[in-house]
Amino acid sequence: MFTRRTLAAAATALALLGLPAAAQDWKAQYPELTLAVIPMENASGTVDRYAPLADYLTKTVGVPVKLRVASDYAAVIEGQRAGNIQLAFYGPASVARAAMTGVKVEPVVSPIHETGAAGYYSVIYALASSPYKTIEDLKGKNLALVDPNSTSGNQAPRFFLKRAGYDVDKFFGKAVFAGSHENAVLALTQGTVEAAANLWNSETDSIVTRMITKGMLKKPDGTPLQTSDFRVVFKSDFLPEGPYAMLATLPDGLKAKIREAFIALPKADKAAFDRLSDGKDQGLKPVTLKDYQPIIDMLRFNDEQRKKS
Repeated sequence: MFTRRTLAAAATALALLGLPAAAQDWKAQYPELTLAVIPMENASGTVDRYAPLADYLTKTVGVPVKLRVASDYAAVIEGQRAGNIQLAFYGPASVARAAMTGVKVEPVVSPIHETGAAGYYSVIYALASSPYKTIEDLKGKNLALVDPNSTSGNQAPRFFLKRAGYDVDKFFGKAVFAGSHENAVLALTQGTVEAAANLWNSETDSIVTRMITKGMLKKPDGTPLQTSDFRVVFKSDFLPEGPYAMLATLPDGLKAKIREAFIALPKADKAAFDRLSDGKDQGLKPVTLKDYQPIIDMLRFNDEQRKKS
């Protein structure tokens, strides 16, 4: 005998059958997510900065979000290619490289800095105590880069210096990869190199200012270094900020939850948001892969130059 209860249950079952599978069972398919972060600073510093974000995403998305500090930029790209990393914070060049090499990556948001701009610059530093005041002064000297897939730490310096008439691999005595933005600065302060490429948001927000805040930069006598101890000898054109991105192949229901969580972050968990930039950033801007077309073009140019050499 059919009762109202059994009829209602049957109607519910039929309704569920009409829903996309992803809307029904993405939690079964993805009981846990991984958020990977490119290595801009040392591992402990990265964990301190991004762990509150992972906790926030766990609460808002509804499944555990585990933080992974990548060993290098390529590890994030290849982890997303393999599907082992569902969420990532990229630099603009690394997300461009991921897309160029077939990774189904979908940018979500990028930070808006204290300047009100969702972007930054690549700079080359020398020590203010050194005789090097221009790029020309650094001919034959050693340069610390960051990582092959770093925007400010490799791709942008190569592109903009080439445009200015300087080939990084021929002009400098040696160009070495330090592995992270912090390590590039340390190579400069410790005298391993005479110049270092790095990112620069503003006079009061850069890797140098953040390292100073953490007490990481000191003179040989142990006294703290200041921003005035660093000289910018080269500055790129404006670059779009790197995005938080997700796999485009994730179920639509899950992608909607992730997007909503990031858009709400600055107000929903201000403490977690402020930790990402030491309280410098103003908000998050929705972005798409089209926003990184200029970076894709820059990488293609650099790739062609490398093939020629």
